[in-house]
Amino acid sequence: MNIQIREFQPGDEIAFRSLNEAWITASFRLEDEDIATLGNPQHHILDAGGHIYFAVHPQTGEVLGCCALLAMEQGCYEVAKMAIAERLRGQGIGRQLLRRTIAEARNLGARRLYLVTHHSLKNAIGLYESEGFMHLRAEDAPPSPYARATVFMEKFL
Repeated sequence: MNIQIREFQPGDEIAFRSLNEAWITASFRLEDEDIATLGNPQHHILDAGGHIYFAVHPQTGEVLGCCALLAMEQGCYEVAKMAIAERLRGQGIGRQLLRRTIAEARNLGARRLYLVTHHSLKNAIGLYESEGFMHLRAEDAPPSPYARATVFMEKFL
């Protein structure tokens, strides 16, 4: 599918929250960290040195998906809050969005990307693996605020 990818703009908070709440509540429950981050992405992501990217329909501007880079230590970002509208999954939007997010991290000077996910999210794990993310042992990963975090991955740039 032909998409455009752009950075967060004022007013995107609603789409960011709804896309993420949809996938999280389909299999899990919203956790305190989700509620805080989705409730105020400007404060929790952008003002903290992170970035949010949106996949949008080129003609209508409809938001189709999103992905965030959370600032960690110098030269490292966490890939987080990646979501694609359920009706559009499997069309390559997630891959395009992830590739652009990785490219933007490189442009920002990142040397390492990190992410957490859940072992039941096989399609997401397969996507991350195919884009060069490697599995970490839980004991080698930074602590996660999410109870659902069972898979830890990193990619060196």
